[in-house]
Amino acid sequence: MAEVEDKLKDYEIIREGEAEILQLKKNAVFFNPVQVHNRDMSIAVLRAFVGKRKEEHEALVNKRNKLHQENKRSETSVQNGEDASTSQLDEMDVVPEKDINQAQDEIEDLSTEATKTPSWKVTRELKPPVVLEALAASGLRSLRYACEVDGLGKVVALDIDKASIECCKRNIKFNGASATSKVEAHVADARVYMLTHPKEFDVVDIDPYGSPSVFLDSAVQAVADGGLLMCTATDMAVLCGTNGEVCYSKYGSYPTKGKYCHEMALRILLASIESHANRYKRYIVPVLSVFMDFYVRVFVRVFTSASEIKNTPLKLSYIYQCVGCDSFHLQCLGRTISKNSTVKHAPAIGPVVPQECSDCGKKFNVGGPIWSAPIHDQDWVVSTLAGVKSMKDRYPAYDKITSVLTTVSEELHDAPLFFSLHNIAGTVKCMSPSLVMFRSAVLNAGYRISSTHVNPLGVKSDAPWDVIWDIMRCWVKNHPIKEQPHDSPGTAILSKSPTLEVDFSRAVAALSKAQMKKVKRFLPNPERHWGPKVRAGRKITSKHVSLLGPEAINSILNGAVSHEDGNGAAPDKPAPEPEGIKDDEPSTKRQKTGDDEEANEP
Repeated sequence: MAEVEDKLKDYEIIREGEAEILQLKKNAVFFNPVQVHNRDMSIAVLRAFVGKRKEEHEALVNKRNKLHQENKRSETSVQNGEDASTSQLDEMDVVPEKDINQAQDEIEDLSTEATKTPSWKVTRELKPPVVLEALAASGLRSLRYACEVDGLGKVVALDIDKASIECCKRNIKFNGASATSKVEAHVADARVYMLTHPKEFDVVDIDPYGSPSVFLDSAVQAVADGGLLMCTATDMAVLCGTNGEVCYSKYGSYPTKGKYCHEMALRILLASIESHANRYKRYIVPVLSVFMDFYVRVFVRVFTSASEIKNTPLKLSYIYQCVGCDSFHLQCLGRTISKNSTVKHAPAIGPVVPQECSDCGKKFNVGGPIWSAPIHDQDWVVSTLAGVKSMKDRYPAYDKITSVLTTVSEELHDAPLFFSLHNIAGTVKCMSPSLVMFRSAVLNAGYRISSTHVNPLGVKSDAPWDVIWDIMRCWVKNHPIKEQPHDSPGTAILSKSPTLEVDFSRAVAALSKAQMKKVKRFLPNPERHWGPKVRAGRKITSKHVSLLGPEAINSILNGAVSHEDGNGAAPDKPAPEPEGIKDDEPSTKRQKTGDDEEANEP
């Protein structure tokens, strides 16, 4: 027993959900405990997908059964008509009795065969869904899928790094027979593997350290028809507009800067996935798209239809962002022309804005294209939330994912992007109205309004910008402000008289259902330095204090000093394998790769 404990001293046992992993205390294989939110959300959506898949299969079988019965009734009516006409034949045209008996025997044989395996019942049996985790690292995500999601078939875990796959295989054995029978790990380049296994996986999960852009082309080909693609992007500086030219090179879209930048990141990622899918006559249907912690995560279903991809330009838009005020406008890429019973596709008519902003007189920045269609399927969101609440004890991050799903369920799904109430108040240099008062004014004007899961101060609305600014003009009339510079955007906005009579009285729907029930929708981080961690294989130094915190840095550095030899050099010895789960393959050091996208995250 002491010998086993001695072998395990270099490892830390980490339990998350119903899975356990052995993690080296040194930074050899990447693991980030913060991603428990990501993994819990993925499990919740995956459970909803398994149930939805069964419902769709049953509906398809019932439809085929109904179609067969209708065909059978029509054949019977036709046959009765033929019998009536045959009875009027001349009595001299008599068929020998022997031939009649032989024909009847053949018909009975055919009917017996049809009863055994009728063609309308030859429906492909619904097999358990097969899951691919393209970037497995420690394998924790794959193990949680296999242990916690009922009805799953095989789970394939890939990683290009041999050390990661050895760690993954060790963890599979550590979790017992149930994990061993479901999860298999392979050393492979995820891009090549997905390209050589087209449409073989019902679920493909991509969660890289950085940008997923290099994996998207092969991922959309590996997903089966109607399958689920789950994708994470952590390169938020790129997607949110800090490095716009890099975003265009990776995702084919140019971001604009605004408070909506994190939702715009979601829409840029969706547009990029759709673009890759269209090249293979495929298209996506988003079921859930969320911004959490320091990354964006999208869940989309992938279908094949050459005719449906013609509608892609209707789902994409360019964005015009005013450089003076907070107003933005979307320009759709395409339009449809209906004539008689035919529908033709044509370029959109634009631009939707003049050369200068009609509110403040400033210029516009142009960005995009971004996904401007809904980014959630509200039925999926509601069913996923209900499933999470029914299995509260099985989600370590229950509070976080329920708060996100609750807020998502109340969003306006057909109002792309959002604005910040504090920002528009800052533009006109006035005290901000309360959110309830502002929502009431919009609702009383006959428009819809909601919050957003991305920002607690964010507001989504289908009200045009002239209505929004009229509300602020009326608010400033009741709450006077100091005189502002004549060339400021706020002065230009307030110089115009409001055309709308604004009613600030409390509206019934000014508070959402969650707010009325006092459901927590935006939770603080559970601990300090809750964010991205150091890439696996990199030496941890004092410069990583912002990621890990001073206490963690000091403990790591002090531990390294205590292990140094007399010459001041740390011993280069691999950690021993724990007894009883040693893998047959020899231990190798982590291979360093130059491509950031191939570094893996569980």
